[in-house]
Amino acid sequence: SGINAEYGGSTKIYKDQCVYCFNTPLHSALYVDFTRYWAHCEKHLDKAGEARVFLKHVRVAREREEDEDEDPPAKITRLAIGVDGGFDASKEQYEYTDTYTVFVRGEKEYSLDDSALPENLRVTARNVINFQSAGAQEQNAQWDGEERKVSRFADDLLQLDNGVKVPPGPWQCSMCEKRDNLWMNLTCGTILCGRRYYDGTGGNNHAVDYYERTKYPLAVKLGTITPQGADVYSYAEDDMVLDPNLAKHLEHFGINMMHCQQTEKTMTELEIDANMNLKFEYDSILESGVALKPLYGPGYLGLVNMGNTCYMNSVLQVLLNCV
Repeated sequence: SGINAEYGGSTKIYKDQCVYCFNTPLHSALYVDFTRYWAHCEKHLDKAGEARVFLKHVRVAREREEDEDEDPPAKITRLAIGVDGGFDASKEQYEYTDTYTVFVRGEKEYSLDDSALPENLRVTARNVINFQSAGAQEQNAQWDGEERKVSRFADDLLQLDNGVKVPPGPWQCSMCEKRDNLWMNLTCGTILCGRRYYDGTGGNNHAVDYYERTKYPLAVKLGTITPQGADVYSYAEDDMVLDPNLAKHLEHFGINMMHCQQTEKTMTELEIDANMNLKFEYDSILESGVALKPLYGPGYLGLVNMGNTCYMNSVLQVLLNCV
């Protein structure tokens, strides 16, 4: 068709919702044009101007089916995550299926595996899918997490001349079958899985176990490497850190970060997800957004708080309800 569109990663991508009406892929198919990289719903597709080529994104949600052998959810009794009586953030209420195609206006719609789809359009489509959206970038920038400091090992990090060259992927932990949450040691290039999370997901602790044996301090999370940086963890400093020499350290193992794209969530994104899940559960308990009917009379009203008697009032009410 003579169409030439290649996304190189220098433009912000607005792909989460329609830029005109804020519909998401759950409301309507979204079309991300390959000219400005703006998402349009079907209603506003005509506002894409002269753009002819789009990444079409459709998302279908369905309630997660409960396993027959799975126990019913326990009642929440503690404001905590991953402990008995607390929130189980590992279970999702819905399952989502995302479908991507390349839509050429006036011609046809191609699946990404269609041999008739020009290779430059296939590459562009996958780049748009994998690249972090402008909204996610802004959310991460505003996240008030702990400020990361430059690692004291960054300037004179030992890197072994062992001939290791890391391919673009897919990767696997060198000690188990894990293919996600993988960290590459920046001293020797060994790829290992990360820590096990509180809910049993994550890795098998092989990266931290490896540090205990070798004392090689820095590791980068594979799948988070982009031209803008990556997640780097210092086991010696026990914290996420900044590595100003990351490009050089990656190049030692044959990785050009200028050609890398994000394929996994960063630690910041995982923190945001965990907090959003907690907020959703907490809002459900407090019936947030529900019009509550005021009640009064015996059994409904508590004691008057005099400013410093809230704890005593709570204890008294518990005792009264135990009688």
